[in-house]
Order: sequence, then structure tokens, then C-alpha cells
Amino acid sequence: MTPDIHDIRGAPVIIGAGIAGLMTALHMAPQPVILLSRTPLGTDSSSTLAQGGLAASLGEDDSTALHLADTLAAGDGLCNEAIARRVVEALPSAVDHLVRLGAPFDRDLDGKLRLGLEAAHSRRRIVHACGDTTGRELFGALLAVARRTHSITLMEGMTAHRLVVAEGSIVGVLVVLHNSVFALPTRRVVLATGGIGGLFCDTTNPLASFGHGLALAACAGAELADLEFVQFHPTALDRPHRPMPLVSEAVRGEGAVLVDEHGQRFLADTPGAELASRDVVARAISDQFAAGHRVYLDARQCLGPRFAKRFPAIDAACKQAGIDPAAEPIPVRPAAHYHMGGVAVDAEGRSSVSGLWACGEVACTGLHGANRLASNSLAEAVATAAWVAQSVTGTCAGWQWPRLPAMMSARADPSPVRQVVSNALGIVRNGKGLRDAVATLLPIAVSERAAADPALVALLIAIAALRREESRGSHYRSDFPGRDAAALPSRLTLCTAFEKAVALNWQRSERSSW
Repeated sequence: MTPDIHDIRGAPVIIGAGIAGLMTALHMAPQPVILLSRTPLGTDSSSTLAQGGLAASLGEDDSTALHLADTLAAGDGLCNEAIARRVVEALPSAVDHLVRLGAPFDRDLDGKLRLGLEAAHSRRRIVHACGDTTGRELFGALLAVARRTHSITLMEGMTAHRLVVAEGSIVGVLVVLHNSVFALPTRRVVLATGGIGGLFCDTTNPLASFGHGLALAACAGAELADLEFVQFHPTALDRPHRPMPLVSEAVRGEGAVLVDEHGQRFLADTPGAELASRDVVARAISDQFAAGHRVYLDARQCLGPRFAKRFPAIDAACKQAGIDPAAEPIPVRPAAHYHMGGVAVDAEGRSSVSGLWACGEVACTGLHGANRLASNSLAEAVATAAWVAQSVTGTCAGWQWPRLPAMMSARADPSPVRQVVSNALGIVRNGKGLRDAVATLLPIAVSERAAADPALVALLIAIAALRREESRGSHYRSDFPGRDAAALPSRLTLCTAFEKAVALNWQRSERSSW
């Protein structure tokens, strides 16, 4: 039930009710908190689509040092090592906490947590729930607890339109409910809005996931980091339906191999083979498509008739598409899956704007660097949520009714920019394509069109990609294929992005007049 939205008495507002938002709210208890969800809870959420599990060093042959080493290797030199160490060391106890909250993690016959293997991990350390439905099961367990927690007020069907800033600090949130605009006065806001996959034609994310939190943060003046690093999952089910069902990396962890239409395995000589880092595998598959081939994931030898029991959700998606993975290879292609960049935050999730925090995929903590290690995303969300909650609840709640503008805009629609984004910001990028994208996106981003906020986020990513003149991790520039040893994590604000975009467009217009 929606309470009186005019009277929240300065309670913290969490925007986004996926796993990151729910965990943050639960850690804040018993202090009151408002949790906003754009849709009915559990619908149109990346959390519920997550097939992969949660990485934690729980095995007898494993250690946090090994998990850290794998994380840093995947991040290709751009991880914040101190943050990464803090996260991996917190994960074993975070898993225990989730178990106490009711997370139904899979176990062996002896009762121990079953540990899976995924790409670029040196040990089996992935915990799953009900096979390949980890996100849905974990979300359901957390939501059940949140509904029983009286300090959490759930507001469904409510969209955050803008953050209101006065003298450099958050003073409120403008929200849209039933086509009306309301103001929530608060000095404490947590963004937990998820990723950006909905900007791309091929994605495993909900189509509405266009980077809403990034648009909110950018317009509030927050600093953003590492926006150019977009991870493409190598193996999405290749069928017309969008979002594309994910064929979890855990299938390759069980021994499935990638082959072309002739049954030829094309990654056998690559270090790590099918379990190389995601950027390597995604580019290899992209090269196959560029050469006119199709790509399939063949699990017949390693799983065969056991496929349906081990991966029930994937099996159901395949059979809905007319494919029996126990008897035939699964057609796959890369799809936009996870954003390593986001709102630049410190170790407690604080952004550069006073009163604004971020948690989960929308945040850039420095854990992932240039390429996220598989199953470190849920891990990051559950580990950092506790620190964010502690920081928010330890901050003064003083507030007053600000002068909030009454404004309306069309519901955000990323569809007009998807082809531009897919062409310019895909697996392989180049300067000309990025500059063309900036020229197309800038006038949309400053318009009153429904595509304005999605275009703004895409513009920010394109500018960040232009500024990184090297290839590293998930960011590959065909015109700068080498790695720059001196390159550092990138930072960007809306102001600097607009300055760069306007300058680029001026240069284009000058050249065209010659």
C-alpha cells in the first residue's frame, strides 16, 4: 500500500528495488526507509533475470587471496585493489547472512554449499540457488523479509524523475505516480537502479534498463567513472525475443564448448578456451559472426540428458525456442549484459554530491575495473549494501521542505537510440563511429523527447569511450588496439561531457564547411 507520499519526514529514499536496493533497506532496519520501485516488485528487473550465482571463497582449496587475484586479473589493471580486497573478504560472511535471511542456495548431498566454476575463476566458488535461477530465488527471499520489516515502506509504480539539489546537496526527489508529479523531501538518497543494457539492440537486461540512475546522478552534478566499460555476455540465446535469455557461463563451467555451424571448436587454442575472460570470448564470437559463421554452445557431451535438471530455466527457454539442449547445440551470440562503470563512489558508497549514495550495478566502486569477473556483481551488491546502509544511517537526517519545481516529462523510451548505441558502442569500437554517435545523440539528449535521458546516458558513455584511446578489458578500439600502460580509471561529469560533445560537433561543422 502506498503511504502519504507528501509526508516521509526526511527518511532516506532508495531508488530501485532489486537485490541491491532490498539489501540496503534491510541493513538500515530498524530505521525508517522509503524504497521506490518503478514497476510492481519483481517485474522488469535485472535481479530476477540473473542466472549466474554469487562468488565467494568458500571451498577448502580456495582463499580470499585467490579470489582477489582472479578479480584483479579480470579487471585488467584498473581495479581498486583496496576495495576489491575489502569486498572479497566480506563475502563469506555475506553468504552466511543471506542463508539466515532464507536464501535457498544449492547444496550437495552432505549439506555443504554446492560450488560452481565460471570463466576466469581459478577455483569453484560460485553459489547458486535452484540451479540457474539464482537472481529470482535470492530476490524472492529478500522481498519476503522486506515485506515483514515494518521500517521499510515499499512504493511501487513510482518513478524518480529528478534529484533536487540545493547548494551542492540533495534536498529532495521528484517522483511520478499516475501521471502526477510529487516531491519527496529528503537529504539522503541511494541509487540502486541497475544497468544500461536496454540501450542496446541485443541485451540480456530488461529493455527499460537504460541507465536511469546515471541520468539522475549526472543531472545532479555527480561524478561518473569508467563509463566506457560495458560487458557483453558471450552466450545469450540467439533468437528474436528481447531481452535475450542468458545461457549462463556455468554451462561452459560444466564443460560445454563453443563451435561454428560445422561443429569446429574455435577457442581450443585460446588460453582459458571457453572459460577465458568474457571480453576475450565475446570478441572471438563476434569475429566468427563477422566472418559469416554462426556460433553454437554444445553441451551434449558434458551434460546431455542432465541438462534440464542442472539448468532448468535455460532448458525451458531453449525448448520454447524449439531447441533441445540435451540433443542439439544451442545458438548463441554476445549481448550487452553488465556495466562496470557508474556513479563514482567511495568505500561507503558516497558520491561526489552530498546526500547521494549508489549501490549495485549503478555504482562504480572500483571492484570490477575494465572487466567484471563472473558472479562478482551479486557479490558486490550484497557486500557493499551493508556499508552503504551504515553510512546513510550515520548521516544527519535534518531536512526541510525545499522549493521543488513541478514538472512533467514523457516516460523515458530508449528505443530511438538503440541502433546508434549498438553500432558505435558495441564489442568493437572506433573513433569515427563514436564521433558520429555523439553528433546524433547530443541534440536528442538536450531535447524534451522521451529518448532524452537514454540519449544522455549513451552520450556520456560515447564521450568516455572516445577519451580512452587504448584497448583494455571490455573496451576495444580498432583504431587503438594496443594497451596504454599509463592509462588510469576515467572520471567524467555532465558538464565536461557536454563541453567535449559540443566541441566535437563544432569541429565537424567546421570541417564540413571547408
